[in-house]
Amino acid sequence: MNIVDLTPEPTVPRDGWDRPLVVPKEGGKPVPLTRTTTFIDCIEDKSALSDWKSRNTLIGAARRPGLLDVVRQLDPEDPADKRRLNQLADQAQDIAGANVKREKGTHLHTLSEYVDRGEPLPAGTSVRDQLDMAAYLTETSAFTVRAVERFVVVPELRTGGTFDRTLEYSGPDPDGNHIEGLFIGDLKTGATKYGRLKMAMQLAVYSRGEVYDYTRFPVDVADKKAFAAWKKREVPAEEAAVAYAPLPGVSQKWGIIINLPAGSGQCTLHWVDLEIGWAAARLALEIRATRALKGAMLPWVSGVTQTNAA
Repeated sequence: MNIVDLTPEPTVPRDGWDRPLVVPKEGGKPVPLTRTTTFIDCIEDKSALSDWKSRNTLIGAARRPGLLDVVRQLDPEDPADKRRLNQLADQAQDIAGANVKREKGTHLHTLSEYVDRGEPLPAGTSVRDQLDMAAYLTETSAFTVRAVERFVVVPELRTGGTFDRTLEYSGPDPDGNHIEGLFIGDLKTGATKYGRLKMAMQLAVYSRGEVYDYTRFPVDVADKKAFAAWKKREVPAEEAAVAYAPLPGVSQKWGIIINLPAGSGQCTLHWVDLEIGWAAARLALEIRATRALKGAMLPWVSGVTQTNAA
């Protein structure tokens, strides 16, 4: 893989629900946007994920029976105890190792950036990780990385998110025809058997985004007083507009998934159809709007007519 610019973008300010806070292009106060990954979740079948979490909760409780002693003291109908029960369920899943794959994925993302920059891996990198990175280097050699971790906004969907990479590529497309240009790329360190439509949606949304330079509106989020004042500031439209820039030349037809299952020593590349992904994203917009509708259920009206007494 050839390298051009791999300077990651700093983190955009976020609210208490981890939603990115963005000054609208037309100006005004910062507003929270739906995270891209959250936005597309509404169309995904989560039954397998729900079953996986349930299994891990049971496994974690079996490994740490003391958790159940705490559970017995809590009232599942009490709001405060509900939150505590949620925390205990998360703790049980963590004990079962539910977060190991996620942590390993974050670790491999970090190592891949060393490879992208052409730098040696950190001292102490395991043999297994070295094999993973060797496979990654081999499979991605045809790409030039133009940018990493760029935050983009899609005003049409009111979403914001950070994509992995912009890749420059020249070669055959899925039909064997020559193609060249810039493509949104995403490194996945788990199985890609499930969630393929979600991946296409994610990359499709990113490909239609506008780069948002939040550094034009600096704030120290650790300073609560300054952060509160920042959220109330009205930004003029002409000042807000210059924070937005088009995502130049990125394909809205094809995206690229780099699949590197942790510890496998194998890396494969996959085209994703962004037109299918964008159609599904538009459907997700309709689904989310429909969920906000009211009036689906109304009180029953009795057929008895009251008359005034004579």
